[in-house]
Amino acid sequence: MGAFEIQGGFRLKGEITPQGAKNEALQVISATLLTSEKVVIRNIPDIRDVKNLIELLNLIGVRISKFNEHDFCFQADHINLDVLRSQAFIKLASNIRGSVMILGPLLARKGKGFLPKPGGDKIGRRRLDTHFNGLVKLGAKFIYNPSDNLYHIEAQNLTGCYILLEEASVTGTANIIMASVLAKGETTIYNAACEPYVQQLCKMLNRMGAQISGIGSNLLNIVGVDTLGGCEHTLLPDMIEVGSFIGMAAMTRSQITVKNVSFENLGMIPENFRKLGIHLEKQGDDIFIPCFDHYEIENFIDGSILTISDGIWPGLTPDLLSVFLVVATQAKGSVLIHQKMFESRLFFVDKLIDMGAQIILCDPHRATVIGQNNQFPLRGTTMTSPDIRAGVALLIAALSAEGVSVIHNIEQIDRGYQNIEKRLQILGARIKRLEI
Repeated sequence: MGAFEIQGGFRLKGEITPQGAKNEALQVISATLLTSEKVVIRNIPDIRDVKNLIELLNLIGVRISKFNEHDFCFQADHINLDVLRSQAFIKLASNIRGSVMILGPLLARKGKGFLPKPGGDKIGRRRLDTHFNGLVKLGAKFIYNPSDNLYHIEAQNLTGCYILLEEASVTGTANIIMASVLAKGETTIYNAACEPYVQQLCKMLNRMGAQISGIGSNLLNIVGVDTLGGCEHTLLPDMIEVGSFIGMAAMTRSQITVKNVSFENLGMIPENFRKLGIHLEKQGDDIFIPCFDHYEIENFIDGSILTISDGIWPGLTPDLLSVFLVVATQAKGSVLIHQKMFESRLFFVDKLIDMGAQIILCDPHRATVIGQNNQFPLRGTTMTSPDIRAGVALLIAALSAEGVSVIHNIEQIDRGYQNIEKRLQILGARIKRLEI
C-alpha cells in the first residue's frame, strides 16, 4: 500500500500537459475486439485501470504491441472465450468497472461473453441495467448467476431495433453502440449519451467501416455491417485532468499553463470555474491560469446563492464536482454543490472539515460550502482516498494547506492519474510517494 506525503502551502509554477482521456481509452480499447485486423491507438494514459483492461484483452488472446509508453497496436484475431471463466480473468475483471465494456464487442463478434460483477469506485449504486437491457433488445439472452457472481450474455444473432435508453449512460451507450455496429439491420438509440468520448468512439468505428450517423446528438442511427477493419485513433486529452489542474492552480494561488487541452471538448468546465471567480485565459489550445490571491463566487442574477451541479453532456461532468467543492472552500462567498448522479461522492467532505473547511453536508447529494477567502487556510492532516476523484480533490486540498498531509490508499488515485507526483514535482510541489 502507498501514501502521499505533501508539504502544503507552496505556490507552483510552470506547464503541465494532460494525459490521454481515461474514459475514452476504456471504450476504444474494448472496441478493438470488434475486428481481426490491427488497430493502433495513440495517447493511451499509463494508469492502473487502463493497464488492467489491456491485460484483460491480453488474457483472452488479443495480440498487443507497444510502440512506446502511450501508443499501442491491438489485434484480436485469435480470441479465446474459455479464458473468460478462468480465475485469473475473473480476479482482474472484478477490480475494474471498465471491464463491462468488453461485453458488447464480444457479443457482436463471438455471440457470447462472461463477466464477473465489475469493481471500481465506491460512490453509491452504479446500475448496469442500461447495458444489459439494450443488449437484450438487440436479441441477446442475459443470465446472472448469484452463486458465482457471473454475468452471462449470448445471442445467435443480433438484430437492429429502436432502443430508448432509460438513462443517458456513457458506458451503456458505448456498449450498445459496439454491439449494434455488427447487428443485422438498423438500430436507433434515443437518449444516447453524447459526451466527446462517445463521439470519439463513433468516429473511430466509422473509420473501421461502421455506419453511424447522428454523432454528437442524443439520437444515433446505426446500420449494421458484416465486418470491421483496422484503423488508427488518437485519444483526446483527459478533461478531468484539465479541470483538476485548473482547480489546483486556483487553490495554491499558482501560475500554471495547461497545455493542449482540446478546448472545444471541455464543454461547461471553463465557464463553471469562471463562476467561482477563477480567471483563466485561452491561449491557442492551452489554458493559462495566472497567479491571484482571491477569487469570488458569483451569485445568480436575483442574488440567490450559486448552485453548481452535474448533468448529462453538455452539462458539467460529475467527475469534477469534488474538485469544484474543494476550490470553493477558499473562495469568497458561498455555493451549493449538487451531485445528482451518485449518492456517496460527497461523503469525503468530513476530511475537508477536519482540515478547517466550512461545509454543511445537507444530504448524500448536496453540500453547502462557505468560502473562507484564503483568510483561514486549510490545515494539513492524515486522510484516506475513498475514490479516484475525491482522492485528487484531497490532494489539491493538501497542496494548499498549511503543514504536512498524508493521503493513504493512493492506489485509487493511480487508477486515474499517471505519475501524478512526478508531474507535480516539476511544478514545484513538495510531494513524495511513501511505501507503507
